[in-house]
Amino acid sequence: MNILLTGCQGQVGWELARTLLPLGEVFAANRSQADLSDLDGLRRAVQTIKPDVIVNAAAYTAVDKAETDQESAFLINAQAPGVLAEEAAKIGALLIHYSTDYVFDGSKAGAYSEDDQTNPLNVYGLSKLAGEQAIQASKADYLILRTTWVYAARGHNFVKSILRLAAEREELNIVADQIGAPTWARLIAESSAHILRQAQQERRQGTFNSGIYNLTSTGETSWHGFAEMIIELAKQQSALPIKTQRINPVPTTAYPLPAIRPANSRLSTQRLQQHYQLTLPSWKTALQLCMDDIFSSKP
Repeated sequence: MNILLTGCQGQVGWELARTLLPLGEVFAANRSQADLSDLDGLRRAVQTIKPDVIVNAAAYTAVDKAETDQESAFLINAQAPGVLAEEAAKIGALLIHYSTDYVFDGSKAGAYSEDDQTNPLNVYGLSKLAGEQAIQASKADYLILRTTWVYAARGHNFVKSILRLAAEREELNIVADQIGAPTWARLIAESSAHILRQAQQERRQGTFNSGIYNLTSTGETSWHGFAEMIIELAKQQSALPIKTQRINPVPTTAYPLPAIRPANSRLSTQRLQQHYQLTLPSWKTALQLCMDDIFSSKP
């Protein structure tokens, strides 16, 4: 199996570059090799590599910047996935693409299923939804995996930011009225490898159906609860000086940002767990493993 991976230097892409290795030859393309803002170059990359599978982990993720940079957001998050899908259809390749809870408006009382009505609140969400729709409109075999609140042991993310702030400040104010499931990039990557293996088997057997699946950790928390757990685990490690003594819950309105965030980012993973026979861990379990990884790598 030949696999083209885009966005290999991102949080999820970096993990995918490792978890996909047992499945075949992985061409882990950085931005210079597969630039999603260069549609013609992207087509040429697919035509040259001729992969059996395309895993698109590249995206425009600057949520607030997207409000004033709509052209770039839609180019990378909507047009480029459409091009990948078109090229995948031409060569009979499977496309795996990652999307987001931001395709929903967060007004639902419970967890969102894959079939719930979409209604993005911001440009980023609109661009990601447009990418989903472009893929669905193609004739390619595809799997779209929606995830939430992604973090990792490397890169810029909420976990790394809280660890830095906790070492500097005695008091933190963290938003408490947005609810979701923090999801470790490695969990996404390892689950994707399992899903890919089964999907290719289904394609060979003629039983494959394209579709959208939610892929997150289980359970739920607020950003405030997430921060509390990060700091609690960091204190247990005793490897980092923690100055923070108080973590105050505050409303979203305390931190006005250009892009509106959904209050409810919970996604039901029942469909994915049943179809792919996966047991997804709780967000607390995954966070513990990621924190162990962070502190085990420190000198």
